[in-house]
Amino acid sequence: MPSSAVQSFSDPDDYAASVRGSQVEVTILGRGQFTAKVARIDLNRLWMQRLSDNLPRIGHAAVGSLMERRGVVSFHTAPGPPLLWGSSEMHPSTIIRHGAGESSFQRSSGSLSWASMSLPVEEMAFLGTTIAGIDLTPPKQALNVIPSSSAMASLQRLHAAAGQLAENAPEAIAHPETARGLEQALIEALVACLAAGTAAEDRSAQRHHALIMRRFRRAVEENPQQPLYIPELCTAIGVSDRTLRVCCQEQLGMSPKRYLLLRPMNLARQALRNGSPGTTTVTEIATQYGFWQFGRFAGEYRLLFGETPSATLHRPRE
Repeated sequence: MPSSAVQSFSDPDDYAASVRGSQVEVTILGRGQFTAKVARIDLNRLWMQRLSDNLPRIGHAAVGSLMERRGVVSFHTAPGPPLLWGSSEMHPSTIIRHGAGESSFQRSSGSLSWASMSLPVEEMAFLGTTIAGIDLTPPKQALNVIPSSSAMASLQRLHAAAGQLAENAPEAIAHPETARGLEQALIEALVACLAAGTAAEDRSAQRHHALIMRRFRRAVEENPQQPLYIPELCTAIGVSDRTLRVCCQEQLGMSPKRYLLLRPMNLARQALRNGSPGTTTVTEIATQYGFWQFGRFAGEYRLLFGETPSATLHRPRE
């Protein structure tokens, strides 16, 4: 049955948990009050999300089993900085066709508004063959598609109209005939963009870097509460220090050492937000995530989040 929902967030972990079909982790890079919004719109076969967040961040999305059976695309809904998705840059004029079962890093440098659309894989393939005469099955690696400006503008207008209905008139989306008409218009607009667009294939070096970053992520996930050192990490992944630095700079915009500081800092913040002031201490959380120099931890934490660790622990959850 067609449906929609709109949620606003002030906590990055709640925002990450709301993204459908993927396990998302958000590492905040910039100081300030975090705000985000997610609109979810289901039109029978076509599923859509409209997302916005305001701070520079690195995200990691691991596609769940539900989305592995769907063809997924993403694009900007408003002008803004590019979103780096693995080795592909998503600009306001481009569409990302995601790879099957894709697991990748995302990086933004500021306030961002973007959207995703998905259809069952078999339907995406059928539409590509019958309407556009092209192969629209999910690629092995993400593809960056550049549609004509008119086709892109049409898709963005229709997607925005769906978002406005979800926010101001959700009962319209729940109406079967309205939902059917909107769905057909959006599918036609999407296929028109993909059919008329030119796709930039990943180069072999980019594919190799994506593999290295998947190994990097796996090594980091396997040791969430253990300090990681670059020589040991390089040995575990099977790459040189220089290659790892190149890959991290390309996809994360920073050195691996900096990321290995920021990620546990964000995980510590999550633990403090979920802790109880009566039973949880800042020292306990800091040491749990590998921070033994408590003065440095408190200083870095305040610089990143704009408050002390103790303030986070004692602040009521919204």
